[in-house]
Amino acid sequence: MAETHAEDILPDISDRDQDTVASKPKPPANTSEHDVVIVGGSLAGCATAILLGRAGARVALLEKSPDADAFKRICSHYIQSSAIGTLERLGLLEPMMQAGAVRSRVRLWTRAGWVEPPRVSIVPSGVNLRRSRLDPLIRELAASTAGVELMLGYSAQELLREDGRVCGVQAHGQGGETIQLHARLVVGADGRGSRMAKLAGVTRKTAPHGRIAYGGYYEGPQPQGAPASTLWIMDPDMVAAFPTDSGYTFYAAMPTKDRLPEFRSDPQAALERFVAGVPDAPPIAKSRLLQPVQGKVDMTNVLHRPIADGFALVGDAAGALDPLWGVGCGFALQSAEWLADSVAPALSGAEPLEDGLKRYRRHHARGLGGHTRTILDYATGRKMNMGERMLFSAASYDERTGRVFEAFGSRNIGPVRMLAQGVPLAMLATARRSISRRSRSRSGTTAVAA
Repeated sequence: MAETHAEDILPDISDRDQDTVASKPKPPANTSEHDVVIVGGSLAGCATAILLGRAGARVALLEKSPDADAFKRICSHYIQSSAIGTLERLGLLEPMMQAGAVRSRVRLWTRAGWVEPPRVSIVPSGVNLRRSRLDPLIRELAASTAGVELMLGYSAQELLREDGRVCGVQAHGQGGETIQLHARLVVGADGRGSRMAKLAGVTRKTAPHGRIAYGGYYEGPQPQGAPASTLWIMDPDMVAAFPTDSGYTFYAAMPTKDRLPEFRSDPQAALERFVAGVPDAPPIAKSRLLQPVQGKVDMTNVLHRPIADGFALVGDAAGALDPLWGVGCGFALQSAEWLADSVAPALSGAEPLEDGLKRYRRHHARGLGGHTRTILDYATGRKMNMGERMLFSAASYDERTGRVFEAFGSRNIGPVRMLAQGVPLAMLATARRSISRRSRSRSGTTAVAA
């Protein structure tokens, strides 16, 4: 896919001089004016800043860590192929590949058998790159974007309001100084448990999560199928292997919460035992753990209304979902792109900001609504229902169903479109095959008895 720059799509916001590139953070004055203030300098925040900065906006990008190389430590790091277009538009995919990123499809094991990547795919491959390399890359790109001021070591403490509308933030620096940043739009990109969402008072909904997650990076032989990422859906437990840069593999286990005592007792031993116990197990026993195994126990799904007056949320701040399906990084990048596209006309003066925010809310709902519902439903820790088992079974032997299933699993299409593309017919064929096998089995048993 040819690279498309944001300036080719988003309208210019102004003709202000933007020759100064904010390659290094500068101590700001106590009060400053911006078009947009973004709180959170990770994937969603940096992507939003890059796209709006290229469109001509004056953007203040606040990151609470003073370290430009800071990165998210508990993350599977897989980026679904639905976000590849966003990476290309940002101009980030090529630097990622130069940093050692691995293009990766997904193969699945269920009790119905293996679902291998289709021979002819209708979607691009996803990409694996450790967050220790990805986060500094995108932060550097944001800092070098004209119009973007990266402010490291500043945490937003309060929202500023005027006539009930959000109009900026009050932030504290590492040295104890307090600053006020005024803007037409404030964007919360501060992740799961977003403080900005709480301060804005947006509607919050939660959904239970019945699993835990533990994982770590290993050096050793590559798993079978590499560079493809592999998921074992043990129903209801899950195991994953993500080959990534430097020849490393990220191994993860997401069992139900009744397995928590053994993981708390010895996370590394429990993870390695769990991974080694799956069918066609990967070579974790022959690999060396690079750093302590990380775990997360409480993964309650949190959904926020993504807009308020003068305010918007992107990434996990808008919706923190079950990480089992590896959607967090991709959804962060895509929601940033949707917000930038939606509000750029308003920031240029072509329409009220309220119109742009409503457009973003609609786009967010259309793009993620169907996926969110299916993800929340399975996050409880339940076993797969009959329809899901039939779908996995059909995808394991029917090439056409496999292609559609991959497009859905990689979040390029939603569940409605998946069902509209003939998948129910393949599921019906699966049911017929199953009935036929059971019938033959009963006939054979009767014949032997006779």
